[in-house]
Amino acid sequence: MAELLLELFSEEIPARMQRRAADDLARLVTGQLEKAGLDFDEARSYATPRRLVLVVEGLPETQPDVREERKGPKVGSPDKAIEGFLKSVGLESLDQCETREIKGNEFHFAVVERKGRTTPDVLAEFLPGLLTALPWAKSMRWGEGDIRWVRPLQSILCLFNGKAVAFTFGHVSSGKKTQGHRFMAPDPISVTDFADYRTKLEAAKVLLDPAARQALIEQQSKALAGAKGLEIWPDSALTEEVAGLVEWPVVLIGSIDAEYMDLPPEVLATSMRKHQKYFSLLDGQDNLAPYFLVVANIEADDDGAAILAGNERVLRARLADARFFWDTDCKQALASRVQSLNGITFHAKLGSLGQKVERLQVLAADLAAQIPEGDVEKATRAAFLCKADLVTGMVGEFPDLQGVMGRYYAFHDGEVAMVGEAIGNHYAPAGPKDDCPDKPTAIAVALADKIDTLTGFFAIDETPTGSKDPFALRRAALGVIRLVLDNKLRLELLPVFDAARRLYEKGGLAQARDFDPATLLDFFADRLKVHLREEGVRHDHIAAIFALGGESDLVRLLARVASLGEFLNSENGANLLTVYQRAGNIVAIEEKKDGVTYDGEVDASLLAEKEEKTLSETLTSVEAISLEKIRVEDFAAAMTAMASLRVPGDDFFDKVMVNCEDKAMRVNRLRLLSRIRATMNKVADFSQIEGS
Repeated sequence: MAELLLELFSEEIPARMQRRAADDLARLVTGQLEKAGLDFDEARSYATPRRLVLVVEGLPETQPDVREERKGPKVGSPDKAIEGFLKSVGLESLDQCETREIKGNEFHFAVVERKGRTTPDVLAEFLPGLLTALPWAKSMRWGEGDIRWVRPLQSILCLFNGKAVAFTFGHVSSGKKTQGHRFMAPDPISVTDFADYRTKLEAAKVLLDPAARQALIEQQSKALAGAKGLEIWPDSALTEEVAGLVEWPVVLIGSIDAEYMDLPPEVLATSMRKHQKYFSLLDGQDNLAPYFLVVANIEADDDGAAILAGNERVLRARLADARFFWDTDCKQALASRVQSLNGITFHAKLGSLGQKVERLQVLAADLAAQIPEGDVEKATRAAFLCKADLVTGMVGEFPDLQGVMGRYYAFHDGEVAMVGEAIGNHYAPAGPKDDCPDKPTAIAVALADKIDTLTGFFAIDETPTGSKDPFALRRAALGVIRLVLDNKLRLELLPVFDAARRLYEKGGLAQARDFDPATLLDFFADRLKVHLREEGVRHDHIAAIFALGGESDLVRLLARVASLGEFLNSENGANLLTVYQRAGNIVAIEEKKDGVTYDGEVDASLLAEKEEKTLSETLTSVEAISLEKIRVEDFAAAMTAMASLRVPGDDFFDKVMVNCEDKAMRVNRLRLLSRIRATMNKVADFSQIEGS
């Protein structure tokens, strides 16, 4: 078995495209190998800023021989049919075919044997087209060539079993040579296989594996930070990006001028990250330290002194810009900027950001009144100011700082801490790993912002479809779910959705008049199901609670799901399911047969047998107890009470004939069983439970 080594060597590939490109290269090549009947043991792909690499191990040296039989037309068929068949199988005359009898008729058969081609020939044939098909988010042509590539392609290394596979892609011909590091080892390198290739590249100052480059960056960074008693501001995404910018990472530590250290730390960190790809450092109190880490792509003779000097000089210019934005923004109060939001479109059908702010003030105040220790006045003020930083110079330069800068500008203007914190947190949580606001005012404004967005887009029918969610409505719904559940808010969402709808209607959105907030509640139910499944909750338990419908208090709903799961794992739970199954199955069968439902009142005068009277009396008691327990949200106790139906239920099934000859008595007994089903369904729809 042999090895295939393919390297595509080019000018710098954007870091954001490298992982996808390496995966696509592996997918396309292995797909063609399988199509050609060439099995393999393993395929691995790698990417550096200047190369995409694929190694496929365990390949055969030739394709397997193929024997194919093709049935043709009947003997004596028209000449054109015969000619078409011969052409399709690549034969010249019928003498090369066999004649076989099938059900009394004779047919021509072609038996074609194809000897397997050598693997290098197969590779040379499909690789040029495959490289053309490699998808790029953006590509380019250069020079006089016709091929497109993400950046100018310099060379192709292609080895099979240690020998070069010759083919041409545009103006580039394949060979068995590559190059090392652009500056430290640019001379050509000849290789024999992947092990040799990897070893020689590392000797030529190229670390092939992105994971190895990331690990080296982290190792060097920790050592440099630790030497000064500092810690790295965690940023795995930046580590991955920087590993895609260098082939031989060398981490250096530089200084931030003291005159800029009074800027908000997020401003410093964002400026360094966005423009310069620097890592920020923290001191022992989690404050931003006056140092940064930069990853160079070269081992300099002066230990990086010149590189650091250049980077510090550029950073001063960047931070001077940030200082200008900060000083300029602070000259104008945040409140005075709110009027400018009227000129910014939230959505063509939903009006301006200024109109959104007007709605947020009303909705946040309404929510604050329902949240324990909520402050209506402060929530209204925070909602009024929460979008104002969008028209500041700092957020214009660094959009990621929206909300964050609003908090700092609010504090600068003398707003109370609760208002400032609410402004800074009203976009949260934006993802599953984000911290969730836990202060009443911040919760109210964050909920209002997300619910307003969801209601508006649902009202104009701009809802998520399949994998597309251009307005991040799924994320907004999950944010609301986390805000409610993490803070254990007893909040009926349906009235809040309706209040948001009425605000849109009052603002002139015609579609809001006909929008049913229950549609949005159904969307939340789907999101909550996903959330609960990720928490390990059984899907049928979730379905049993959601099937009841109309529940918009997420905390109460979650308590029901938890109680149901715990209860069904107990002996009482098994008894409860048994009662439901026996009663429900009989009623369902008879309802289907008769074409009616048996949900009517039970006539006590028609209860003839002792067992049905006992069951009816027990049901009356159980209904009263369970309704009271449900009212006080003791769902486990409600189900425990229902489980007491097991004994009288069994006696009923053993001694009472449901489908008796007396039609009135039969209907009454079916209604009695239907009453069991209805009573139990006040807690959960037990028909959704697996096995019921």
